[in-house]
Amino acid sequence: MSSAPTVAALTWPIVLAVLLGAVLHASWNALVKSGGDKSVDTALLHVIASLIALPLLLLVGAPPLAALPYVGASLLVHIGYYITLAGAYRHGELGLTYPIMRGSAPLLVALGSAALLAESPSAMAWVGVLGITAGVALVGLSGGALGQALHHRRALAFALANALFIAVYTLIDGSGVRVTAGRGHAAVSYALLLTTLDGIPYGLLVWRSRDPSQRRQILAYAAKRWPVAALGGSASMASYAIALWAMTRAPVASVAALRETSVLFAAILGTWLLKEKFGLQRAIGTAVIVAGVMALRLG
Repeated sequence: MSSAPTVAALTWPIVLAVLLGAVLHASWNALVKSGGDKSVDTALLHVIASLIALPLLLLVGAPPLAALPYVGASLLVHIGYYITLAGAYRHGELGLTYPIMRGSAPLLVALGSAALLAESPSAMAWVGVLGITAGVALVGLSGGALGQALHHRRALAFALANALFIAVYTLIDGSGVRVTAGRGHAAVSYALLLTTLDGIPYGLLVWRSRDPSQRRQILAYAAKRWPVAALGGSASMASYAIALWAMTRAPVASVAALRETSVLFAAILGTWLLKEKFGLQRAIGTAVIVAGVMALRLG
């Protein structure tokens, strides 16, 4: 007879593992940001991630049957995620929409975790979630981006809808990976199956949105860009696998909040690789995020 995995407090090893996952998440987003066609880069990255995940899944083995409804539900929610992601990028810049999407999601996860997962964050954990959310907003929406967000209402609407989809699939996957671990399977098996199946919908969405001449351009672009996409796809897969593993060991809301520190790491990578300005607001946001991480750990 199987039992659910024991969910303990957020320990420093788990914190460090999730922060490593956040660095990987920021890395693949930086690769997308450096590309010429962000939609195609994102689609190519996820398709290649599926191709990488499939042989690993065959090696590790599939998750138990009890986890499959969660995988199916997550894939459906991911379709909404990809549609709103494309809409956000169509109506607003990556630097404008990405912080809103990623920064709002942890707060929604924390609100939903009590009802759906019977996890009620402590007062200190709430301070951590709110601190990371505020810090992500400060870091991501620098240089007048907040004012732009208020004027680009369609981009803002798509970004907030995307944050809702992120929160929903996070709660679904947190439950699904716990079922997987509770049946004695490796948590990574759930992540690999999800990655294998998840790469197809957005790729098809981008492909169908282009005319025949643009599709030929996609193929030519992919032929040049695939090595970078392979690195990004591997980073994306590893990042989410780490997060899902952590959700079998610690509260989902805490892990979700920690994962969104990727916005901070993306800003650091942007400063280093893309020569973007860091500035006072991002420095303040960094301090707020660090304080939020400490509060989560103490909570």
